[in-house]
Amino acid sequence: MRHWGRLAAGASALIVAGGIAFGATVASAGTASTGTPSAITPAATGGKVIGYYTEWGIYARNYHVKNVQTSGSAGKLTHINYAFGNVAGGQCALGDTWADFQRPYAAAESVDGKADSADPNAVKGNFGQLIKLKKMHPGLKVIFSFGGWTWSSGFTQAAANPTAFANSCFSLVKDKRWAGLFDGIDIDWEYPNACGLGCDSSGSGALKKVLAALRAKFGGMLVTAAITADASAGGKMDKANYGAAAKSVNWFNVMTYDFFGAWAPNGPTAPHSPLRSYPGIPQAGFNSADAIAKLKSKGIPASKLLLGIGFYGRGWTGVKQKAPGGTASGPAPGKYEAGVQDYKLLKSQCPSNGTAAGTAYCFKGGQWWSYDTPSTIAGKMSYAKSQGLAGSFFWELSGDTSNGSLIAAMKSGLG
Repeated sequence: MRHWGRLAAGASALIVAGGIAFGATVASAGTASTGTPSAITPAATGGKVIGYYTEWGIYARNYHVKNVQTSGSAGKLTHINYAFGNVAGGQCALGDTWADFQRPYAAAESVDGKADSADPNAVKGNFGQLIKLKKMHPGLKVIFSFGGWTWSSGFTQAAANPTAFANSCFSLVKDKRWAGLFDGIDIDWEYPNACGLGCDSSGSGALKKVLAALRAKFGGMLVTAAITADASAGGKMDKANYGAAAKSVNWFNVMTYDFFGAWAPNGPTAPHSPLRSYPGIPQAGFNSADAIAKLKSKGIPASKLLLGIGFYGRGWTGVKQKAPGGTASGPAPGKYEAGVQDYKLLKSQCPSNGTAAGTAYCFKGGQWWSYDTPSTIAGKMSYAKSQGLAGSFFWELSGDTSNGSLIAAMKSGLG
């Protein structure tokens, strides 16, 4: 249930280097909220399709904003979360200035077919490309996401002075160099008052204070957060007051993936994103339905919750049985990291030959992989609609096929 950071969605380091309330108005720079956080209106139910775009995807993955357009995905997305900004010294900071706004794009690789300006002061890189994409799709919103698995340690210091943190974030998001690009901010703190890559002990009210400060500073702009899906008794969801924190956000992106994986190298094999519990599940409360139910029980309206989808699989090798629950000898090989593989590769390398708990899996050549397909995504979107959720989000764009088949399934399923 983690988002990869620069080196590390969900649970580990996958690559080299995983919002916006509909109907919300965008505040001008310096505008503060005129109401209390509790007055934030829940997003209208259904229909939101939100995808993470990773700043480092331009390197080894050779994935650029142009790919969002050529795949047909841009017209299906309602929001893009740009991942990640860093959180350092209790402040929001850029993570990779070259990728963010300095890398020049030639005409052939630019989203609009036009080369970047030679002006050294012109915004280039991902930011410049996303500005162009928004002009091509006026309804598309872009949110700047901060933190992630690798860069969450700075939230501890941010929680000690939430106002200073919010001020720094606002200045960065509203920087005049990329004016008009970002429609809000997303916080991916892994995990408040609990452990991720490191451990935080800021207290159960820390997340509420940080999000309230962001809401006060960002006013009517979008304020969202990616949160744990650990619904186990006494688990991460019980370590912070998510119910109170929800009053300050437009919605929560619930990271309902990476429940299981080859960080447990000997298994048991299990779908990493089960929709529901099933007999033999390795950990009670580690499934999407239990996560959504528990968050609702904490007083969070369904219209402030989005279901998470992973555009990748997690797998083991040395497996001898097809059914989940088998033993393994370690992580299966992956292009960027052992135990992880993009859907666009898995669909042909290890085609699905089974389903478990609403998620597809493949058993082939001693390897066992679980991942979502257009078919299982359809089932999950049906569940999201039945629960009155605001929609669904995914980690991350480069894992989809060149024609955006997974995004298409999300859009169709929520329609």
